Amino acid sequence: MTTMTVDQLRAAIEREMPGVRADLERLVRIPGIAFEGFDHAPLARSAEAVAELMRGAGVDARVTRAGGGHPAVIGRREGPPGAPTVLLYAHHDVQPTGDRGMWASDPFEPVERDGRLYGRGAADDKAGVMAHVAALRAFGCGTGDDRLPVGVAVFVEGEEEYGSASLPALLAAHREELAADVIVLADAGNWDVGVPALTTSLRGIVNCFVTVEVLESAAHSGMFGGAVPDALTVLCRLLATLHDAEGDVAVDGLVSGRAAPLDYPEDRFRAEAGLLDGVGLIGTGRLVDRIWAKPSLSVLGIDAPRTSEAPNALVPRARAKLSMRIAPGDAPDLAYQALVAHLDKHAPWGARVSVELELSGSPSVIDASGPYGDAARAAYQAAWDGVEPVEVGLGGSIPFIATFQEVFPDAAILVTGVEDPHARAHGPNESLHLGEFARVCLAEALLLRNVAEIAR
Repeated sequence: MTTMTVDQLRAAIEREMPGVRADLERLVRIPGIAFEGFDHAPLARSAEAVAELMRGAGVDARVTRAGGGHPAVIGRREGPPGAPTVLLYAHHDVQPTGDRGMWASDPFEPVERDGRLYGRGAADDKAGVMAHVAALRAFGCGTGDDRLPVGVAVFVEGEEEYGSASLPALLAAHREELAADVIVLADAGNWDVGVPALTTSLRGIVNCFVTVEVLESAAHSGMFGGAVPDALTVLCRLLATLHDAEGDVAVDGLVSGRAAPLDYPEDRFRAEAGLLDGVGLIGTGRLVDRIWAKPSLSVLGIDAPRTSEAPNALVPRARAKLSMRIAPGDAPDLAYQALVAHLDKHAPWGARVSVELELSGSPSVIDASGPYGDAARAAYQAAWDGVEPVEVGLGGSIPFIATFQEVFPDAAILVTGVEDPHARAHGPNESLHLGEFARVCLAEALLLRNVAEIAR
């Protein structure tokens, strides 16, 4: 088999990008949301569309499920004799849109503005799916001029945004089909527009519900207020104990660490976060430590009477949803126990407090050294015209990475992605930088080439 040169792959990606973008837009139009309360029929359509794209790119792909999980796409094609195999992972499900009034355009009708493609899933993670397809197409896969130099396994999950509950069962059922020398997990991002990155650490997650109860039922606020606490005041006081005066998490027993030696200017961070003028940052230490290597605790929502419907009565019960990100080196079960102990200890006025775990996921540390890590760095540097990729942490959580590490302990894992700091994944007006997307597609094609060269 004749090896394709860097220039040939660059030309091939340029040739394929119009079709890749058109297929990406078709995927974005499918509102595949795995959360409870949503119509799950679009997830089946999304999975079938992905399977068709993979088959068109030369992979024997099919839709499958594990138990009551949502549809995933799994496939494989063998490489030339003696060639290594690369597992390509992405996910086709997306986050709910939230308040559609916050979107400048229909979240499921992709539109380009100023070189960015807007739409739910345009970046996270349907562009990850299409980066895999683009790399395969660059080698002529599925045509009469197929020159793919490696074997490929494909796993496109259908419930990553909802916790990947069926992932372990899928990996167990298809372990042999998915076995690979290198695993490319395309669900992260780059350091900045124009600066590629490999993700080498991720925080874990513990989500839970905390409920406080003080009364058998609502009581007259005039007759009993001043002597009887209301549940909302109790909840507010309890939640306030989760952080110290500087804004650091005040739960004893959590792990903290040090992040990569990168400078994250505060003005850039504030702009990328969309922080309002005059609002201060919380926590202490370097910004990269705060968001990559230290725990965080956020209140995501509160169940209580709506202000427009609230009577003059003491609230008997209130509930909040908490999201705790835990640092690399911590364990979800230990972190959860520490949080429960803190909430029990700090419950004011003897209020009853109960905690219910919703989901958890382990943090990860990825070793990007070795020949396959070097192959990735070389690919990214070539795709970005000489700009060396940096190693970054991720404050968000991708628990399935730890699962892949457990199931395939001998495989080299590379965490890549298409997002940039302005992508606004999970938020309104999610978008994909189209120029950077083309570079990601080229980098993946070059990575497959470089992996084959190592074997030779």
